[in-house]
Amino acid sequence: MKKILIIEDEKSIAELERDYLEINGFQTEIVLTGDQGLQRALTHDFDLILLDVMLPNVDGFEICKKVRSVKDVPIILVTAKKEEIDKIRGLGLGADDYLVKPFSPNELVARVKAHLSRYERLMMRQKPESNEIYIRGLIIDNSSRRVFVNNQEVVFTTKEFDVLTFLASHPNQVFSKDHLFERIWGYDSAGDVSTVTVHIRKIREKIEHDPSNPDYIETVWGAGYRFKDN
Repeated sequence: MKKILIIEDEKSIAELERDYLEINGFQTEIVLTGDQGLQRALTHDFDLILLDVMLPNVDGFEICKKVRSVKDVPIILVTAKKEEIDKIRGLGLGADDYLVKPFSPNELVARVKAHLSRYERLMMRQKPESNEIYIRGLIIDNSSRRVFVNNQEVVFTTKEFDVLTFLASHPNQVFSKDHLFERIWGYDSAGDVSTVTVHIRKIREKIEHDPSNPDYIETVWGAGYRFKDN
């Protein structure tokens, strides 16, 4: 049974989310404060985290950032805010999706099922004949989902790793932002193609000696991005 952590300070909303998820066969755990939610997320294994943005003690953005730095678990942010900048910020920190209150409980369940299914398919797809990609000092280990630059490990969020691995697995091919968004996030996810730009920038900051003059991920103006293997 899939286990979902609900971090939500409004008890009535948390219980509604719990009831609908449990009716649909999920096991849930509710935490009502940010600091306790962060501690549970970091020290216990969950299949998905449903994370409110506005929380006491530690907000959802900070929790998302800290969890994503060490875990690949899917994260769905929940908030009353509708501003696009908040969505972009959340997705840029590694969230997989974004729900704006009020939302349909049935939509919540559908989103949860979709992300769990997509995560499982992704884990199965990322088992190439060789579990490691070596390109000019860059090592991508698919089996452990770890990245090394000049023998130094660099921590990647789930989506950063997925984007990097996809591009590195198709060297010298140009992929548009739309293609990358559809391939990595899926068009039924929250956000838009601008999150691709955010992730490419963060990846460059981690693997490039000079992010403004990249050696690995090159921008093909008007077309998209290309991973150079030579």
